[in-house]
Amino acid sequence: MIAFVRGQVAALTLSSVVLEVGGVGLELMCTPGTLATLRPGHQAVLPTSMVVREDSLTLFGFVDEDEKSIFELVQTASGVGPKVAQAITAVLAPDDLRRAIAADDVTTLTRVPGIGQKGAQRIILELKDRIGPPLGHRPAAAAAARETWRDQVHQGLVGLGWPVREAEAAVETVSDQAGDSPDVGALLRAALQSLSRG
Repeated sequence: MIAFVRGQVAALTLSSVVLEVGGVGLELMCTPGTLATLRPGHQAVLPTSMVVREDSLTLFGFVDEDEKSIFELVQTASGVGPKVAQAITAVLAPDDLRRAIAADDVTTLTRVPGIGQKGAQRIILELKDRIGPPLGHRPAAAAAARETWRDQVHQGLVGLGWPVREAEAAVETVSDQAGDSPDVGALLRAALQSLSRG
């Protein structure tokens, strides 16, 4: 298995990063929070988890080992595959998930796309004795995501052909929608809508 990948950031999309490792571009599926910590042309080291299917090999990249371990642990709950596991790590920080499970907080878990009431109850039941207590730290990605979503949305708009000034104005227009854990994809779509209206 591939435990981590170190390389230069060759490309960023809304859901993945391509790291150049020894002349080979490896695509890693990542959450917006992880992507917000990366910059094209800069070196990065991401812990990874490989999901092997009959027709595909998919690498998932994480901001730290804690996020990776949560991603792998939640998949041991019945009905949770890699997509839902990634959605969990995108919406909830590892300690937020630990607190939600410890407190039988179904409402917090159902904020994750793809998890309904019964799915949340099943996750709590199956993971309660294995997930452990909160570790008491928030990953740097949360703070970085708050700061760097602006750059990513701006780069996305310029990459799509919008002038720099209009892209900056669109970023300001959607800034009040960012909140504590910005969804870069949603913010980019909102910025595009504001540009098409303007």
